[in-house]
Amino acid sequence: MDRLEHNLRIVRERIAAAARAAGRDPAEVRLLAVSKTWPAADVAALAALGQREFAENRVQELTGKAAELAAAPGVPDLRWHLVGQLQRNKAGAVARIGAVVHSVDRRPLVAALDRAAQQVPVRLDVFVQVDLGGPPGRDGARGGAPPEDVPALADAVAETAGLRLVGLMAVAPRDADPGAAFARLAELAARVRADHPGSRELSAGMSADLEAAVTAGATVVRVGTALFGPRVLSSEPDV
Repeated sequence: MDRLEHNLRIVRERIAAAARAAGRDPAEVRLLAVSKTWPAADVAALAALGQREFAENRVQELTGKAAELAAAPGVPDLRWHLVGQLQRNKAGAVARIGAVVHSVDRRPLVAALDRAAQQVPVRLDVFVQVDLGGPPGRDGARGGAPPEDVPALADAVAETAGLRLVGLMAVAPRDADPGAAFARLAELAARVRADHPGSRELSAGMSADLEAAVTAGATVVRVGTALFGPRVLSSEPDV
């Protein structure tokens, strides 16, 4: 608990300092704790410290932890997010727990999520993921729609009955200036927002580059390593 409390305080201070340096209100930026590979006990510990939003990369881990913590005594209600790639046949599992999906990157997935949401029924908040370029992650492609395809994909989400378009998400390319990448993302987000005023969120920035993302206008930063520590066994890039 001491380690997590210290890390949470440092991350929150980084977010607040970055927001103030950019002339923004720190309250405009939410911390999303990415708990992939970490046990539910660590999620419960952070929840006891006031953190309420958590994310997973894999559907199985997402649904397992959500169920375990929902049944655990003393754990407050949590909001779950999926930040990894989603297969259409797993859309129902995500919809049943009402998770926010950050990785919508193709029309067939929009259709699958919409059908799943209408079966529950619950309206799912979704982000359209943008491919900002760069090499793929260690476990393959990071996903994301080409920037030129994003406005039409956002239109497709907005036209559904079961989904709510809340904004755009992206991962900065490796070995490149994250500030420049996030600036391009912010420009695209402004274009989408002009057509869809409810699309106000920008999910960008991880442990190493959250300051650049906040400077560019991120409203959600996805942080794992800086909170929980390095992932020794994970084949996925740290966030």
